[in-house]
Amino acid sequence: MENEVNDRQKRFPPARLVMIAALGGLIAGAAAVYVRESGSGNGVAVETAGAKTCEAAKDKVAAITPYLKGQVAAMAPVSEPRQLSGLNFKGKDGKELTLADFGGKTVLLNLWATWCVPCREEMPALNALQKAAGSDTFEVVAVNIDIGDDEKPTAFLNETGVHELGYYRDASMGVFNALKKEGLAFGLPVTLLMDDKGCLISSMNGPAAWDSDDAKALVKAATGGV
Repeated sequence: MENEVNDRQKRFPPARLVMIAALGGLIAGAAAVYVRESGSGNGVAVETAGAKTCEAAKDKVAAITPYLKGQVAAMAPVSEPRQLSGLNFKGKDGKELTLADFGGKTVLLNLWATWCVPCREEMPALNALQKAAGSDTFEVVAVNIDIGDDEKPTAFLNETGVHELGYYRDASMGVFNALKKEGLAFGLPVTLLMDDKGCLISSMNGPAAWDSDDAKALVKAATGGV
C-alpha cells in the first residue's frame, strides 16, 4: 500500500495538479461538459447564505490553511465561506439528495466522470481516504456526472475495487454547471471541502493524492481533530 501511495504522489506533484486537470479534463471532456451545458441541469440551487450563516466557518478556514500543502497544495482556502447545502444529486437508490442531507459531517465533495483520465487515476485514492478517515463526522462524497445510465460508472468502480465510497450520481451534470456558475468548476475533477454546516471552506480543480499523509492531515484539521 505504501508503494502505491508513493507512486501516486509521484504522478501528481503539486505543481502539476491543475495542468493535469486542464489536459485530462478540459481537452478530453470539453465537448461533453460545455456543449451540453445549455441542455443540462436538474434544478440545482446553490444557496449563497448571508454572512452570518457561515461566519463561524472563517475560523475553520484559518485552521485548515496551514495544512493546504504538499500533495494537497492545490486546494485553496476561500476568502468568504458560503453555504452550498442546496447542491443536489442522486443516491444509489435514485433518491434525490442535497448536501444538507450530510449535515453534521465535514464533506469532501468530488465530481468525476469515467471519460476524465485524472478522475480515473484519483478515484482509488479517494476510496482509500474514505476507508481511512470515513466516520460519522467525515465522508468523501464522490458524485459521478457521466450522462446516460449507470453502466459505465458502476463498471469502472467494480473494475478498480472502489467500494468504500457511496454511489452518487447526477447524469444531468446540473451540479457541475451550478458550480461553474459559482466560479468553482472549470474542468474535472472538482473537489470542494465543506464544513459540518455545509459551508465551503476550500476548493480545487484538478487531481490530488487523497490517500497521502497530507490529505489525511487536512481532513483531521477540518474535522477538528488537530
